[in-house]
Amino acid sequence: QVQLVESGGGLVQTGGSLSVSCAASGITFRVSRRAMGWFRQAPGKEREFVAALTLSAGSTYYGDSANGRFTISKDGAKNTVYLHMNKLKPEDSASYYCAATRPSYSSTMSANSYAYWGQGTQVTVSS
Repeated sequence: QVQLVESGGGLVQTGGSLSVSCAASGITFRVSRRAMGWFRQAPGKEREFVAALTLSAGSTYYGDSANGRFTISKDGAKNTVYLHMNKLKPEDSASYYCAATRPSYSSTMSANSYAYWGQGTQVTVSS
Protein backbone atom coordinates (compact mmCIF):
# COMPACT_ATOMS: atom_id res chain seq x y z
CA GLN A 1 0.00 0.00 0.00
CA VAL A 2 1.54 3.28 -1.15
CA GLN A 3 0.98 6.27 1.08
CA LEU A 4 2.25 9.80 0.57
CA VAL A 5 2.42 12.51 3.20
CA GLU A 6 3.37 16.07 2.31
CA SER A 7 4.77 18.62 4.71
CA GLY A 8 6.55 21.95 4.69
CA GLY A 9 4.04 24.31 3.19
CA GLY A 10 3.44 27.72 4.64
CA LEU A 11 3.47 31.46 4.12
CA VAL A 12 6.41 33.16 2.43
CA GLN A 13 7.01 36.60 0.99
CA THR A 14 7.48 37.30 -2.69
CA GLY A 15 11.01 36.44 -3.74
CA GLY A 16 11.46 34.02 -0.87
CA SER A 17 12.18 30.32 -0.83
CA LEU A 18 10.34 27.33 0.53
CA SER A 19 10.75 23.58 0.38
CA VAL A 20 8.02 21.00 0.61
CA SER A 21 8.56 17.32 1.34
CA CYS A 22 6.75 14.12 0.46
CA ALA A 23 7.39 11.07 2.61
CA ALA A 24 6.48 7.86 0.83
CA SER A 25 5.73 4.46 2.30
CA GLY A 26 5.22 1.26 0.37
CA ILE A 27 7.89 2.18 -2.21
CA THR A 28 11.57 1.16 -2.32
CA PHE A 29 13.21 4.07 -4.13
CA ARG A 30 16.40 2.28 -5.18
CA VAL A 31 14.70 -0.37 -7.28
CA SER A 32 11.41 1.30 -8.08
CA ARG A 33 10.25 1.80 -11.66
CA ARG A 34 7.87 4.47 -10.50
CA ALA A 35 8.01 8.21 -10.92
CA MET A 36 6.99 10.72 -8.31
CA GLY A 37 5.86 14.22 -9.01
CA TRP A 38 4.46 17.45 -7.71
CA PHE A 39 1.31 19.10 -8.95
CA ARG A 40 -0.38 22.22 -7.74
CA GLN A 41 -3.88 23.61 -7.83
CA ALA A 42 -5.07 27.08 -6.98
CA PRO A 43 -8.74 27.89 -6.28
CA GLY A 44 -10.71 28.08 -9.50
CA LYS A 45 -7.83 26.77 -11.60
CA GLU A 46 -6.95 23.42 -13.09
CA ARG A 47 -4.40 21.13 -11.54
CA GLU A 48 -0.97 21.92 -12.98
CA PHE A 49 2.14 19.79 -13.37
CA VAL A 50 5.14 21.24 -11.56
CA ALA A 51 7.94 18.68 -11.51
CA ALA A 52 8.65 14.96 -11.47
CA LEU A 53 11.49 12.52 -11.22
CA THR A 54 12.03 8.83 -11.84
CA LEU A 55 12.91 7.09 -8.59
CA SER A 56 15.64 4.72 -9.74
CA ALA A 57 17.37 6.79 -12.42
CA GLY A 58 16.64 10.21 -10.93
CA SER A 59 15.71 11.77 -14.26
CA THR A 60 13.91 15.04 -13.70
CA TYR A 61 11.12 16.80 -15.56
CA TYR A 62 9.73 20.27 -15.06
CA GLY A 63 6.61 22.10 -16.10
CA ASP A 64 6.59 25.63 -17.38
CA SER A 65 5.61 26.90 -13.94
CA ALA A 66 8.90 25.69 -12.49
CA ASN A 67 10.76 27.82 -15.02
CA GLY A 68 14.20 27.28 -13.55
CA ARG A 69 13.07 28.39 -10.09
CA PHE A 70 12.09 25.02 -8.68
CA THR A 71 14.16 21.88 -8.14
CA ILE A 72 12.88 18.39 -7.42
CA SER A 73 15.11 15.96 -5.57
CA LYS A 74 14.95 12.72 -3.60
CA ASP A 75 16.53 11.08 -0.61
CA GLY A 76 16.33 7.33 -0.99
CA ALA A 77 17.44 6.70 2.57
CA LYS A 78 14.47 8.69 3.83
CA ASN A 79 12.03 7.63 1.10
CA THR A 80 11.32 11.31 0.60
CA VAL A 81 10.94 13.56 -2.43
CA TYR A 82 11.45 17.29 -2.11
CA LEU A 83 10.42 20.34 -4.09
CA HIS A 84 12.68 23.30 -3.48
CA MET A 85 11.11 26.56 -4.61
CA ASN A 86 13.01 29.82 -5.08
CA LYS A 87 12.06 33.32 -6.19
CA LEU A 88 8.46 32.63 -5.28
CA LYS A 89 5.70 34.78 -6.73
CA PRO A 90 2.11 35.32 -5.58
CA GLU A 91 0.94 33.25 -8.55
CA ASP A 92 2.78 30.27 -7.06
CA SER A 93 0.22 30.21 -4.24
CA ALA A 94 -1.64 26.91 -4.37
CA SER A 95 -2.12 23.57 -2.74
CA TYR A 96 0.84 21.41 -3.69
CA TYR A 97 0.23 17.70 -4.11
CA CYS A 98 2.73 14.88 -4.19
CA ALA A 99 1.92 11.90 -6.39
CA ALA A 100 3.37 8.54 -7.37
CA THR A 101 2.82 6.43 -10.45
CA ARG A 102 2.39 2.70 -10.68
CA PRO A 103 5.53 0.85 -11.90
CA SER A 104 4.24 1.18 -15.47
CA TYR A 105 3.10 4.61 -16.60
CA SER A 106 2.86 6.68 -19.74
CA SER A 107 4.03 10.19 -18.95
CA THR A 108 5.60 11.84 -15.93
CA MET A 109 3.84 15.10 -16.81
CA SER A 110 0.30 13.80 -16.98
CA ALA A 111 -1.80 13.59 -13.83
CA ASN A 112 -3.49 10.55 -15.35
CA SER A 113 -0.24 8.61 -14.91
CA TYR A 114 -0.32 9.00 -11.15
CA ALA A 115 -2.24 6.48 -9.08
CA TYR A 116 -1.38 7.69 -5.58
CA TRP A 117 -1.78 11.17 -4.18
CA GLY A 118 -1.00 12.92 -0.93
CA GLN A 119 -3.39 15.15 0.94
CA GLY A 120 -1.72 18.36 -0.21
CA THR A 121 0.13 21.15 1.52
CA GLN A 122 -0.71 24.83 1.16
CA VAL A 123 1.84 27.31 -0.11
CA THR A 124 0.92 30.97 0.12
CA VAL A 125 3.14 33.71 -1.29
CA SER A 126 2.35 37.18 -0.05
CA SER A 127 2.91 40.23 -2.21
